[in-house]
This record gives sequence, C-alpha cells and structure tokens, in this order.
Amino acid sequence: MNLKRLTEAMQAANVANMIVSDPYSIRYLTGYYTDPGERLLALIVPVEGPLTLILNDLFPPYQHLEGVNVVTYHDGEPAVEAMAEHLLDGVTSIDKYWPSHFLLRLMQAKPNLQPVDRTDLIDGLRAIKTEEELAIMREASRLNDQVMAQVIKKLEEDPLSEREMADYAKQLYAETGHESVSFEPIIAYGANGSDPHHVNGDATLKQGDLVIIDIGGLYKGYASDMTRTICVGTPRPRALEVYRVVKHANEAAIEAVKPGVPLCEIDQTARRHIDCAGYGKYFTHRLGHFIGQEAHEAGDVSKFNEEPCQVNQVFSIEPGVYLPDNFGVRIEDLVAVTEDGCEVLNHFTKELLIINPDLSDH
Repeated sequence: MNLKRLTEAMQAANVANMIVSDPYSIRYLTGYYTDPGERLLALIVPVEGPLTLILNDLFPPYQHLEGVNVVTYHDGEPAVEAMAEHLLDGVTSIDKYWPSHFLLRLMQAKPNLQPVDRTDLIDGLRAIKTEEELAIMREASRLNDQVMAQVIKKLEEDPLSEREMADYAKQLYAETGHESVSFEPIIAYGANGSDPHHVNGDATLKQGDLVIIDIGGLYKGYASDMTRTICVGTPRPRALEVYRVVKHANEAAIEAVKPGVPLCEIDQTARRHIDCAGYGKYFTHRLGHFIGQEAHEAGDVSKFNEEPCQVNQVFSIEPGVYLPDNFGVRIEDLVAVTEDGCEVLNHFTKELLIINPDLSDH
C-alpha cells in the first residue's frame, strides 16, 4: 500500500525513478529494516516495475521480500559501481539521507546521472498516517501512559538517581512489548529541568524539586513520546504559576489544531499565551515535531513552518518554560489531526501531581 502511494506520487510529479536510502523509509516501503552503519543500503524505486534493494550480505535475511530484486555485495566489493548498473542515465530522484561519499562515487561511476532531491515525496507520505499506523500509535501511547504511571510510582516509593530512573524506564519498555525506547529518556530533577535536553546524571531528588519526565517507546515499529512535570512536596508559588501557564498553553495549542490551520499558527497560539504571562523568553524551542517510525520525523510545529495541518498527521504539542538554574516545566502530548480538530493520543493526567517520597536517606 505504501509503495503504491509512492509510485502514484512519483507519477504525479513526473519522477521516473528514485533512490531511497533512509532505512526507515525502506522499511516503510518494503517491511525490511536494518541499520547499515557505514555500509551501503539503497532501494531503487521505478515508477513501474520491480524494486531493487542493494545491501551487504552481512545484513539480516531478506527472504520474506516479494517483488524486490535483491542485489547483495561483500565487504570490499565496489557496491556503488554495481548499483550504477541498475540505474538509467538522466534525472534520478534521491532522498537527502544518503551519505555524500556514496553519492559522489555514484556520480563518478555514472557521469550522465543527474541526482535531484525529492525527499519531499517520501517524507510527505510518511507524514500522513494510514488507519493501521494510527491504530498502532494509539496503542503505543496507551502503553506509554502506563510506563509514565510506573515511573512516577517508583519515584514516590523508591526514588533513584536520574540515570537509574532512566534505566528503570527502559526496563519497563522491555517488559511491555516494546522493541526499545524511542529516544533516551530524560529524567531531570530540580534545576536540571531548566535544560530542555538535559543528560541524565547522578542527581537525586530533593524536597521541592520539579521533575521533568520525557519518555517514549518503540512499539511495533512506531514511536511514542510524552512529557509530564511533577513536584516533590508542596510546590513553590512560582513553580505553580509556571505550571499553570504551560498547561494552559498546551491546551490552547491543542484546541487550535484543525485541518488547514498553518502549523506556525499553532506554535504562535502557545507562544502568545506564554508571552502574555511574562515567560516568553524562557520558551526556547519549537512547539512540536512530527513523529511516526522515528520519534522526530520530517516536519515540525514552529513559527517558521507555514504548511497547513492535514488529516492524519501526528505531531507533538510540547510547550515549556525553563528558568535558568532554577527549574523547568514541560507538558507534551501527541495529537493526530482529524476532520474537525485533533485526537490526543495519550491520556495521562496533566494536572500537577505531587509526590511525597521518603528522602531521609538522600
């Protein structure tokens, strides 16, 4: 089905053939996935006729592939030159993920080849989810709700360091049918939460800390992603104020999601709310990112993206306020665009949860 959608898009764009090199896009089209590392992996997609998959014979078995001409090579063999034999002269569309050293060698091997970037063709398809994909992503988010609940329960009953809590989250994903985490969990205690991309360390919980928990898993090939912020003990007045501002910005942005609405307007809706509360300069990142097979896919919800929302796109809504050396608050949900608005995929509460762990040994 996905291959048919791509060849139809190629035909409409007058594209005769395309080289797809992104491993996730190859899986999207064929069901076959491997991380090639430094080795050549490429799928040649003609607008008509069988596909050709170029891969190293060390890669996982591919016998299940139907309608695909598989060309294997050994380490040390001239793989790019062998690939050139399967391409016609003239314009060939490529995606932007192929390493340049492969592309340069291909252009040397086939001087009359004219590569043109048409990443938009495959990325545009991946951005619009099928009903089957949406069903998997709903289930992935439901499971992510459960993992979030277990992480918070652990923080209250037996709080560990940030790094240990991240490891605990990974264990939970393994126990709930996930292939892996969809990104490295972020567990940020207190002032560490003022860094949006904090790297987990040895920090331990302290009374009054706000804790940012940003987690997601990979389930049946699709990513989940959610962030919640909780408080250890009674929240300070300013922490409570910032939390309310971020929560309202999140809710206002979700309310603004509708087909045809420019993505930049959704970002502006959240940003305007935070600006009016006096915290605009502390909202330092875009509002959201697209998600699917990868936690971060092509497309975003930012002030620079004027593209309109389309039905069955899935992206995050994650406003945040980060007060340097003090604390941070981020609330993130995944939404799927519907005919008349959007569906929020995760359902974990956005009310400020307060935990009261025993910190006597910390």
